Amino acid sequence: MDASDYKGRVAEAFHSAAPTYDRAGVEFFTPMGRRLAALAAPREGERVLDVGCGRGACLFPAAEAVGGSGRAVGIDIAPAMVDAVRREAAERGLAQVEAALMDAEHPEFDERAFDLVVGSFSIIFLAAAEVLPRYARLLVPGGRLAFSSPLFTEDVVPFMPPALEDVLTDDIVAAVPEEWRPRQAARRMCGWLYEEADIARTLRAAGFGRVRVVDEAAPMEIASGRDYVAWSHTQGMRLFWQWLPPGRARELTGRMVAAVEAARDADGRIRVDMPVRYVLAERTSD
Repeated sequence: MDASDYKGRVAEAFHSAAPTYDRAGVEFFTPMGRRLAALAAPREGERVLDVGCGRGACLFPAAEAVGGSGRAVGIDIAPAMVDAVRREAAERGLAQVEAALMDAEHPEFDERAFDLVVGSFSIIFLAAAEVLPRYARLLVPGGRLAFSSPLFTEDVVPFMPPALEDVLTDDIVAAVPEEWRPRQAARRMCGWLYEEADIARTLRAAGFGRVRVVDEAAPMEIASGRDYVAWSHTQGMRLFWQWLPPGRARELTGRMVAAVEAARDADGRIRVDMPVRYVLAERTSD
């Protein structure tokens, strides 16, 4: 697949999704962004860069932590995401927040401009071996990198809780071009994130050390099966939906709705866990 075509499809997917991104009856990216910020532990007065900031799930908690004496910059490839962050920053009165339209694979900042780089489910879309060294150079020596990703295994379907994976049967997956099938796409883009040893090796080669991996189950609150399907169109799985023929899309929608509704507990709430991997590292000294 041509890299520019892939990047254009990702940009369009998230640009179109921006109005309802993490605001469609499912709570996931916002609490996960807060958790990433907590693990990254930005300090007052620090300069933070959020790569693929979306609507600010991690950016805003980081901005609050660094305070008015700090700086929190979010970059995203989707114009609507950048516009949404700017509006919300103004509404919150967070003058330390900046948002810029930028290709995350080519960050346009001076070297040593930041103390902390974070990425909430965004680093997975980048060519890690080429791009991570660029972010190392943006950090001061001893500066930190913190990002989250799905907890990849050979069996996992990225962006889908294990409790719901059975709905994505082989016949539905086969209706999509191979390069856009979830497991194949995950392996192609994120093969380095499957094993902790590969993560450490990739980060060391990029100029990082003291690598730490934290795997957790992130709780997901879902209002309804229909809300879950709508949410699945606003995140990375949108790249799968856009290739699914209409008949198969209707079939998968029905299966998803039924599976989610079957997960309601005795109180009528739908709560499922999504496995998430958090990776923390420090830039090595020059």
